[in-house]
Amino acid sequence: MRLCVSPLPTLTTNRRASRKANYLLTALAPTDIAGQRTQASLWTVLALLVASSITDVRSAWEDDVISRLESLEMASHSLIRQTILQQFSQEEARRSDGDSGLKQVRASADGTRAYYTATHATHSAAAIHDHTDNIRTCGMGEIEAVLNGVHFRTRHNDYGLYMPSTSKEDYHATEPIPLPHVPPAVLNAGGVVEQIREMRAWFRAWQDQDFSQRDYRPYFTPLLCYLEGAWTNNEKIDEPFESTRHHLDAASWFDLQEKVRFTAYTGDKDQAENFAFLPTAIFNITEGVPVLAQWNYRILCHPVQGSLLDVQHLKPVDDLSSRLRLSRTMDDFLKTRAARFFITDHDDDRADTQGVTLLDKLMAQVPGKDNYMGNIEDSALGRTKYNHLDSSKVLNAAYYHRWYKIGMADAMGVSINHRGFADRNLFVAQTTQEKVVPMEVEICESKDNCQTHRKRVSYAVPLEVVWLTPLNSWNPYDIEYKGHRRSELAATVTADGRTGGFTEDTALNGTNEINYMLTPVEFFNGGEVNPNPADTARGSVGVLDRDGVVRRVSSSGIRVFLPEIVDVSEENIRTRYPVFPIFGEGSTAYKEVEALQKVVMDLEQNSQYLHTVPNFGSASQAPPTESSLYSVVTSSSDATAGVHVHNLDLQTSQALSLMNEGGFLSARTTLANGHSHLLNITFDDDNKRFYYLHCDGGEEGALCWDGHPTPLYQV
Repeated sequence: MRLCVSPLPTLTTNRRASRKANYLLTALAPTDIAGQRTQASLWTVLALLVASSITDVRSAWEDDVISRLESLEMASHSLIRQTILQQFSQEEARRSDGDSGLKQVRASADGTRAYYTATHATHSAAAIHDHTDNIRTCGMGEIEAVLNGVHFRTRHNDYGLYMPSTSKEDYHATEPIPLPHVPPAVLNAGGVVEQIREMRAWFRAWQDQDFSQRDYRPYFTPLLCYLEGAWTNNEKIDEPFESTRHHLDAASWFDLQEKVRFTAYTGDKDQAENFAFLPTAIFNITEGVPVLAQWNYRILCHPVQGSLLDVQHLKPVDDLSSRLRLSRTMDDFLKTRAARFFITDHDDDRADTQGVTLLDKLMAQVPGKDNYMGNIEDSALGRTKYNHLDSSKVLNAAYYHRWYKIGMADAMGVSINHRGFADRNLFVAQTTQEKVVPMEVEICESKDNCQTHRKRVSYAVPLEVVWLTPLNSWNPYDIEYKGHRRSELAATVTADGRTGGFTEDTALNGTNEINYMLTPVEFFNGGEVNPNPADTARGSVGVLDRDGVVRRVSSSGIRVFLPEIVDVSEENIRTRYPVFPIFGEGSTAYKEVEALQKVVMDLEQNSQYLHTVPNFGSASQAPPTESSLYSVVTSSSDATAGVHVHNLDLQTSQALSLMNEGGFLSARTTLANGHSHLLNITFDDDNKRFYYLHCDGGEEGALCWDGHPTPLYQV
């Protein structure tokens, strides 16, 4: 019997397998005596056939899969590379659109003109405010900024006065900035009244900038606070810096990004202001795997060394849009929190061509992420870089700088270079910290001479100058300081319902990190200056000294403006000077507008720049700027709230409207002793006086909860 077996198409997937099956059937299958193939030999052939075919199918499948994977890898590599280049393209566009600096604060108002809305300032520059009841907190809200083309938005900052570590090289190791000592002449003056008198004399010497009266310089010390950013490889969310009041409200970077995306999509706002837009980028490709980098920032301060910086080096910037929004002359504008300054030791406008500026000297004292021990020599691209401030020294690239010098001229004949292509404010520092993502490139001077250059860097811009004074540590009543807010001892300050009243049962039991009140109320002669709802200042608080005696004291933390001090200055003393640059200042349009502003604001001096000099005649004097009318709410002596006053800021047009047309105007008072009031204001034509009809939505004629009388006294 002959059993015919035809090739099985399901087992042969190509011609090679088919030929192999036929060979196996004819050559390998045994026959019987009659020369016919047996049933048993068929199964043997089928087993061999299946084994052989599966091997060939697997081989063909593997070849096909490998080919497809290689194609997919090349495609994904190209897509990842394109994503990297798109990120780079966006950053390059921003680098050409402006300089490193601040862009925006959160919108809180509107108007009939664009300048009524927020820019880098609204009520205050960079949303700065007071948390003077904290020992070392500088109030600062949310801001948008750009550093070297990277755009980001911060959480509510409220940063603490911390500096890079002076003894540790650890990543982000910091230490608190020491508060100034009190002059011995004050401590040895006698009782509290005598100490107050002597302390005022030291403040007067500081304001007069006359250290021949009293050498104030060791006790009135400036800090240069700065905004720093870098690309990092931290997989877990990393709180950028110390704050007693705010933190990043997210479990992971992805969680934070989703929350920010949601608020951007819906227009919602996190009321705690703890969200931040911190971008993630593909930074490189390693063995086909994308390397992600996470942008993060922090705010730190540096105690300025030597006598480089004094108040006279802080010159005002005329932000015309802010002045128009606030209806302020330049002199009045400088008395507000919206004023901005720049650092210079020149008394006039001038161009600096590769010059050594005061700002360069100050930033050269500020270390990058290697802290104060950092020491890095920069020889990237084959040229050793030297210190622009002292060309005989090799540059320590671990400190922030924007200029450097090399030993040979470039193609334009210049040997002094600026970091970046055209970013005026690009201060760069190198670091060895492995949590900072590196960038590397191979440079070949010849075919056989190639070197790989690898760097990790961070960027920074100056943010504000904060002046520490002896008031930050002066303690004439010897009140006990009980330390960190979360310690058991600190909890006794407010235990048992203590709120700062003026009885033994309600007064604070000492002070702690977030209830820091030491200054006798008699030292000041007025309330807080230009307060806003974000402030937490307390003007008059009862605190127990070590003997259990109730002392009336006020907050001793950091203020933008100090309250009025008798016999010291006719104006309130400023201790915080915003000095941050603006992103838009780097654009061509801004430079043109600033030049035009310079000409228009002083036509007589700059008439040579005009094509046609105008003839104003008798009408050359511009109408006066609309001033503001200040009304002061009468003092409250409520035991719980403490003695305090609230200010109301009314524009002249608003006041005249109430006087001439009647009706009422809703306005919120300034903050005092931790609260403010919403008042409906009207004008009493018979008594020629403003008064409030309603307080905080209460009944007509009812007093505020803390007993303010209804009349408002005009100042």
